[in-house]
Formats: sequence, C-alpha cells, structure tokens
Amino acid sequence: MATSVSIIGAGLGGLTLARILHLRGIHATVYEAERSAGARTQGGQLDLHEEDGQLALEMAGLTDEYRSIIHRGGGARRVVDERGRVVVERPDDGSLERPETLRGDIRRILLASLPPGTVRWGRRLVSATAVGDGRHRVAFADGTSAVSDVLVGADGVWSKVRALVSDARPVYSGMSYVDACLHDVDTAHPRVAGLVGNGALYALVPGKGFLAHREAGDVIHTYVVLHRPAEWFDGIDFTDVPAAKARVAAEFDGWAPELRALITDGDSAPVLRSIHELPDDHRWSRVPGVTLLGDAAHATVPGGDGANLAMLDGAELGEALAAHPDDTEKALAAYESRMFPRSHKAAAAAHRTVDLVFGADAPAGVIGLFSQERGASA
Repeated sequence: MATSVSIIGAGLGGLTLARILHLRGIHATVYEAERSAGARTQGGQLDLHEEDGQLALEMAGLTDEYRSIIHRGGGARRVVDERGRVVVERPDDGSLERPETLRGDIRRILLASLPPGTVRWGRRLVSATAVGDGRHRVAFADGTSAVSDVLVGADGVWSKVRALVSDARPVYSGMSYVDACLHDVDTAHPRVAGLVGNGALYALVPGKGFLAHREAGDVIHTYVVLHRPAEWFDGIDFTDVPAAKARVAAEFDGWAPELRALITDGDSAPVLRSIHELPDDHRWSRVPGVTLLGDAAHATVPGGDGANLAMLDGAELGEALAAHPDDTEKALAAYESRMFPRSHKAAAAAHRTVDLVFGADAPAGVIGLFSQERGASA
C-alpha cells in the first residue's frame, strides 16, 4: 500500500495506530510537538481494560511487554472520610482485568515497538489544509511541512485537525483537577503513605475530594478534584507555589492533616488540569482523507475510559486501513461507524460515573460500589 499516513500527536492513541500500521506494512509518520520522548512526565497510572486498552495492545502484539510493566499490588482501593478513617477498602486480588500501569511506561513500550524515525519530535502543528483528492498539507512551527493521503488527528482536546471535520469546540465541564506528587513517601511522608496504602485512596464529599494513587518508585500521585467555575481557578496564581497550595488546601479546612498534606507537602508545583469536553454525541460527516481519534474525537469528563478508548480507536483505525488498502474512504467510514456509537456510550457512562463519585450523595456512591466487590472490608 503506497498510501502515506500522517498522525498528529504521539499520545497512546496515535502510537497504537502507528504500531498497527507498521505491523501491516503501511508507512506512517507521527508528528509530535514535544521536543523528545522525555520532554515531560506523562501523567499517573492507568487501569487498562481487557475490552479496549488491553485488547488494543494485544492487537499490537505487545501483551508480554505490557504485563512486564504492571504495578503489582497497585489495584488495592480504600475510601476514607474527612478525618482519614477507613470506611471501606478492597485489597488487590491480583486480577489482570484492570491492572494499574504508569502511562509513561505504556507510551515507552509503544515507542520502542516502532521503527526509528517514525516519530518526528519538535513538530508543533500550525495548520492543516486540504490540497485536493483527499490529501492534506500539514505545516509546523519549525517551517517544515508534509502532504499525506490520510491525516489523523490524535492531537488531544485542543486538536487543530478537528476543524477540518467539525465546528465543535470543547467547553469547560465545571470540574478541574489539581495535580500533585509526593516522593520518597515511606521515608519523607510515612503517615501519608500509611493512609494511602498500596493502591488508590478516595476521600470525597459532594463536589470535591482527593484521589491519590501509590505508584512505583515510592511515589504518591494525587488529583485534588474541585467542582468550581473556571473563574475561581483564574484567581489562583499557580506560579506562586506556596500560595497556590495554601489556596487549594483551604478548601479542605478541618480535614485530616494527612489528607491536606497530599497538596500542601507536594514535592513539585501543583498543576491545574481543567476538564473540557465535547458533546457526548460528537460526530461529523465523512470528510475525504481525514479522521480523528481519542480526545480529538470524543473528549469527555474522566470516567476511566479516555486512554482505553484512544488506544482502541488507534488499533481499529489501523486495522480498517489495512483491510481496505485500495479504498481509503471505505476504511475511514468503517472506522468511524464503530467509533461514533462507542464514544457516545462511553461519554454518557463517564457522566454517570462522575455523578456517582462526586454527586450530592458522595461518598455513598463509591462506597457502595466498592462494598459490593468481593474482598472488600468495612
């Protein structure tokens, strides 16, 4: 197949697509704005699901590599109240159904599976324009450009490729995460380490709370979740680290010191992650030579499926292109016909999950969920 494929974005979805195409003998180039694979950390742990994220890695021939990077024991879960008292907990049962793994490690095995030169680093997309016959020219900030037969936007929530197929723009969901990390926790933060345990910690009340994960390397990664207007966060100067920590921690006055320490004692600057979303039923009419995957196609609130869906998108798109080597439009239409209903269903489920976890009855929803699982103890 002589068709050239340009993938914008070296996230998990774009790299999964590149891997599948490589296995099928189809040339693809991934263009990534970051300067190198190690330019920034890639976020915390993910639980890849058997039916999508793990399936995508199986299709990519990377199951053994994936199982070698699983955080064994990281599947334990614990719910505590504001005073830090354990309400319910579930031990890690060793299941491989949804094991925890660092996002950066998953990205690493995907990158290692690609031929040298597949990813072009330091290519920040400036524009993408149609040049006829379903082909597109992509231009980058460094002055370079390329023309491809198939253009795939795997460039996240603020995708520049999306404008070629859709007028939809992400809107603020009403919730934000503040990201913080503690390092060397057993030695430097033993009381916090004891509270979090070996897996995930949930401390929730309606509209706010802490989600913390014990990660490999003696790290606790915390997401402070706040349902607040965007303007509320605009009033915090996150470049003033002590003041930002104090302002966020003030939302938890009276909570256990070990919980507040998840933000106040962080070893790095807190990072604001405002959650934006597209319509649950976002879709577009077929546009020759271009499509989207992952958050570029279906950004929604965090419900546990984002990375999983992006990887399955990439795997299925790659297989569709390989199945129709002489009819790109048939391949793209086949992919989109599966992706649209799947992403709509997942977005609706994600909103239900957020309502369950952070709604008016919090933490009753998550307590009930964990209490029903085998091995939970109250």
